[in-house]
Amino acid sequence: MDFYFLLKGFAIGFAIAAPVGPIGILCIRRSLASGWLAGFASGLGAATADGIYGCIAGFGLTIISDFLVSQQLIIRLIGGLFLCYLGIKTFLSTVSQEAAKTGEVKSFMGNYLSTFFLTITNPMTILAFVVIFAGLGLGKINNSLGAGLLVLGVFLGSALWWLFLAFIASRLRHKLSSSLLQWVNWIAGVIIITFGLVALVEIVKY
Repeated sequence: MDFYFLLKGFAIGFAIAAPVGPIGILCIRRSLASGWLAGFASGLGAATADGIYGCIAGFGLTIISDFLVSQQLIIRLIGGLFLCYLGIKTFLSTVSQEAAKTGEVKSFMGNYLSTFFLTITNPMTILAFVVIFAGLGLGKINNSLGAGLLVLGVFLGSALWWLFLAFIASRLRHKLSSSLLQWVNWIAGVIIITFGLVALVEIVKY
């Protein structure tokens, strides 16, 4: 039953998005600073990248997946450096500057593109999808409709998680003082920089 693939994809997308990493920290911090839409736009960037990787795994595009894995060092380097950049930018930003950006379409697009780039430059994401799909017997599905529904489910499951996270975080926005929000910026910045440095150190170990 094709609808079964949609449900499976939904569960996979939700499960892969749920663990809190640098994207989750960015989503929470942006929701607190600029509202749920800014946080959700950030999450949609990650959900889009998840959907692309789900498409690669679901349709059995081994040439693309093999290329991404073979180039994982340079991809990790780019992703790690970008994480450090975002972390420094977050640490140095002020609450007043962020409030001025609220409602600007450009900032929402920037939020979307930044998390899309971070997720798409993480080779471990495609490996996670390949392993999960293979484990569930979903790799190289002969039914193109089923594969399409699986990918759609991955995107929807991931997007739902980000919508939920952004909404919950934004509910706390007006309950926090400006000084506390500034501390959120500093803490989030340090955490994101740490993720970036860990990614760079792993390249050296590799």
